Amino acid sequence: MSDLLLIAAFLASIRDMGAYKTFIKQLNLALLYYLIKMVNTLDMQDLRQLNLFQKVTGIRTRFCFEYNNMVLYCVPKPLVAKAVGKEASNLKRIGQVLKKRIKIIPIPEDGDVKAFIQAIVSPVEFKELEVKEDEVILAAGPQSKAALLGRNKRRLLEMQEIIKGFFGKGFRII
Repeated sequence: MSDLLLIAAFLASIRDMGAYKTFIKQLNLALLYYLIKMVNTLDMQDLRQLNLFQKVTGIRTRFCFEYNNMVLYCVPKPLVAKAVGKEASNLKRIGQVLKKRIKIIPIPEDGDVKAFIQAIVSPVEFKELEVKEDEVILAAGPQSKAALLGRNKRRLLEMQEIIKGFFGKGFRII
């Protein structure tokens, strides 16, 4: 609230219209930058992957991300079997085109973080998952922890991005 009062006082003190316009432009750029940082944006590769998924499976989804050199698609739970296809034919076709492994997981229902993370990292097991107000903490044994972190913490960074995009929370492994 104090920031708004400060901005209002600054605007009231501006007498020159040119300074006002410059301030508004800078404020708009700052707001735009903030929104871009906060919103999960799609790049051309994501759009290409989503379009391919829709053409092959006939299912439209907005959720596609990479984890452990694998492309994961999130679809509503009742449509997972249809997305996989008969004898995993859809997975094979998409995998051949993208030259990557493909995994289809259900969209988390009612903020079920544990089932969502388990679906992403399986077959790796973890001991427990604690969901706090602004953070998700995953506890794992030494072998599982190494698998969850990955070389140069690559998998940890990927999972942090995924959790931030879906739930707006931080992610740690202990």
